[in-house]
Amino acid sequence: MNEQIADAGRGISLAYERIGDDGAEPLVLVAGLGQQLHSWPDAFCAELAGRGFQVVRFDNRDAGRSTHPRFRPAKLPAMFAGRFPPEQYDLRDMAADTVGLLDALGLDRVHFAGVSMGGMISQSVAALHPTRVRTLTSIMSTTGSRLIGRPAFSTLRLMGAKPPKSREEAVESAVKMFRHISSHGFPFDEAWVRETAGTGWDRDPTAGGVGRQLGAILKSGNRTAWLRKITAPTLVVHGDRDRMVHPTGGAATARAIPGARLETVRGMGHNLPEGAWPALLDLIAGHARSSDVPTT
Repeated sequence: MNEQIADAGRGISLAYERIGDDGAEPLVLVAGLGQQLHSWPDAFCAELAGRGFQVVRFDNRDAGRSTHPRFRPAKLPAMFAGRFPPEQYDLRDMAADTVGLLDALGLDRVHFAGVSMGGMISQSVAALHPTRVRTLTSIMSTTGSRLIGRPAFSTLRLMGAKPPKSREEAVESAVKMFRHISSHGFPFDEAWVRETAGTGWDRDPTAGGVGRQLGAILKSGNRTAWLRKITAPTLVVHGDRDRMVHPTGGAATARAIPGARLETVRGMGHNLPEGAWPALLDLIAGHARSSDVPTT
């Protein structure tokens, strides 16, 4: 693993890592809201590389060591009312960032797997840049419709907490949030959450990125019409214990994308618990391998 910076165009630089053989089929992993490239666990990525993929994981804009715009994000009431700063980007912009990364790495068509907001970005790439996507795996994500996939009220209360001001606060905040939204059907790995949150603070202690990313999601609105345009073979994966994105979001995603298949992982919430890795790895790798789309 060797972290590097790529020019994705339009003034955006993205930090990324490549894991696995250079000649293997590329599989791009897209992180969720406020998460960084290492939110895809090292061992999970190594397992995918061992199954014959060149894994690419990266920091979205406004996360980690990628470009951070400096405008102040709108407050939640304004976002829900559709009022955003003129500088506010949306998921189309984040999809274009991702395509810019592919261009910088010399990758033409790739397999995509995205978690939560990363699923939304991956869906957007598949809808708006269809020639770049061999297969799509959308995990614990949704369509943008406000009628489905909504967080639990208890989750919304936690999301409204003040942002941390120190490494210690960031770690404790992450433990509190992930203890709530994690997979209650699997053991909670507090040590991994603490390590990941601490590394995240060390890589990016700035404020505002999560708010601007959330603004991108809400500004994009209901993307169901986009999803109906997707032609890539699509697998939708969701847990039945998700308190951040209700399982109705996954079901709606699968209904909207032509030919999509929905797989439910029992006991999984809004994280990637190690106990669910065998199922998740088989689903992601199996879906990519089952595609008859030729490499170009």
